[in-house]
Amino acid sequence: MTTDDRRSNPSGTAVKTMTMTLYQAAVMQWQKAAKAVGLDSEVHTILSQPKNELMVNFPVRMDNGEYRLFKGYRVQHNNILGPYKGGMRYHQDVHIDEVKALATWMTFKCALADVPFGGAKGGIQFDPTKHSSEELMRITRRFTHSLGGNIGPEYDIPAPDVGTNAQTMVWMMDTYLNATSAHDRFAVRHVVTGKTLTCGGSLGREKATGQGVTYTVEEWAKSKKMDLAKSTMIVQGYGNVGSNSAVLLGAKGVKLLAASDHTGSIYSAGGIDTVQLKKYVDEKRGVAGFPGADKIDAATFWSTKADILIPAALENQITEENARSINVRVVAEGANGPTTPGAEEMLVEKGTEFIPDILCNSGGVTVSYFEWVQNKKSERWELEEVDRKLEGYMRRAYRMTDELRQTLKTDMRTAAYAVALQRMQRAYRERGIFP
Repeated sequence: MTTDDRRSNPSGTAVKTMTMTLYQAAVMQWQKAAKAVGLDSEVHTILSQPKNELMVNFPVRMDNGEYRLFKGYRVQHNNILGPYKGGMRYHQDVHIDEVKALATWMTFKCALADVPFGGAKGGIQFDPTKHSSEELMRITRRFTHSLGGNIGPEYDIPAPDVGTNAQTMVWMMDTYLNATSAHDRFAVRHVVTGKTLTCGGSLGREKATGQGVTYTVEEWAKSKKMDLAKSTMIVQGYGNVGSNSAVLLGAKGVKLLAASDHTGSIYSAGGIDTVQLKKYVDEKRGVAGFPGADKIDAATFWSTKADILIPAALENQITEENARSINVRVVAEGANGPTTPGAEEMLVEKGTEFIPDILCNSGGVTVSYFEWVQNKKSERWELEEVDRKLEGYMRRAYRMTDELRQTLKTDMRTAAYAVALQRMQRAYRERGIFP
């Protein structure tokens, strides 16, 4: 199946036409691992499609008094290991195929991380930057109301994603709580994660994905006997994941040479101050114009030689077109599905290694799990405890993946899916398939 995805990537160039949909690419990834581990045919059949696909259309009053109809999605892929879990994305290019792929990746991400969740994803097809805070609140509340019982603290737990944040989650939680009996209201705060600290969020959640990227990069460097303090990186997408990854790795001595996002690309041979760039982006909403670096074009960014490339924006950003010029030792996938299959094949042939997305960026869902547990137990963990627990989960997942990679004599992506599949297969074998 051929698609023509003309969405602009965060470096300002058009995404190359692909030969398969995003969901087909996601399925292809885990099916390769299924062959490697001899996955039971019935488990293969169950995982081949999401369990539930929900589409809702709902009206929302705009600030000018007019009403606009919005389309929202929630896809629940699999819940053999626990309640569905996954982010809510607000973006003009949200569509059902994308949400299915993201939900599928969440299933394997949770299984690999060994957190007791299944995979889900959702979103609304619109551009949140073109709406006021009041409109965003009404859109979020109406969407939550439309989902109704299709989400729940022990059934399907949303979280932030592209275009959403802690405030979005608080609005979702409050809407859900107000549709619940007053006696049970505070017992269901864990219906969403990624909330503000005031409203039940967890310390360390904001930096969790970037923190996880850092732990996996450290494990990769250790396996290569490489001194991170003497290494360099480039980061594509300097939002929450990209900026926190850069700041945390920068504290380890990794030098940031170039950064890129939807506003442009910048470069400094002497290194870019990751903390100052994060402050600048928080204020200006993009890297363009940062005084501590020079402006470059997208092609120059992708061809910048470095040890580490962290794609931390949207999917399908590393394509066969720009893969030809990429010159790095490892791609640490902070984003979901940032590399097209063709691009990955080209890079692997050049000797580039990958820390795959379902491993590299699983820090976010892991700390979401911590938040969920804290809410259920009415606890607040100190940051040191959150970081310590996260480090244990991330390093364990990396080492299990690397060990299985060596056993199966395969690549890291296939090994990561294989670890996840083995866990799910054991669950299906022990529980059986009802009836």
